[in-house]
Amino acid sequence: MNVATTTGKRSAVLNYLSLFTSAGTLLCCALPSLLVLFGLGASVALMLSFLPWLVTLSRHKVWTFSISGALIALSFVNTYYIVPRLRTKECSADNPSGCAEASRLSKILLWASAVIYVVGFFVAYALGPILSKLDGV
Repeated sequence: MNVATTTGKRSAVLNYLSLFTSAGTLLCCALPSLLVLFGLGASVALMLSFLPWLVTLSRHKVWTFSISGALIALSFVNTYYIVPRLRTKECSADNPSGCAEASRLSKILLWASAVIYVVGFFVAYALGPILSKLDGV
């Protein structure tokens, strides 16, 4: 197994973990808040009755966001700093465009994870204080 294949697999695993954890932050903390904001509290109650583990996850919101943020940051470092330095000129003689396609997919997954994380962070931490300030005016 060559260096490019090992690096590509590690990058893909890191990006999928980042996407999974950022989706977890969205499900545990941001989506319920957003649904309640739009007056869909019954939907949140129904969701929590089917997925009771979300309550435990939302109680540990700080840990959830910290781990997700760390994984996304590691994925950015891996994708934009480590992988370009380790990659050989071509990954495979059979499919020279395979590396470019895998790298493009990894970057799409990484940026999707980052966007989901930022939306979740905003709704979980910033939206409440902003709405409180606007309500007090």
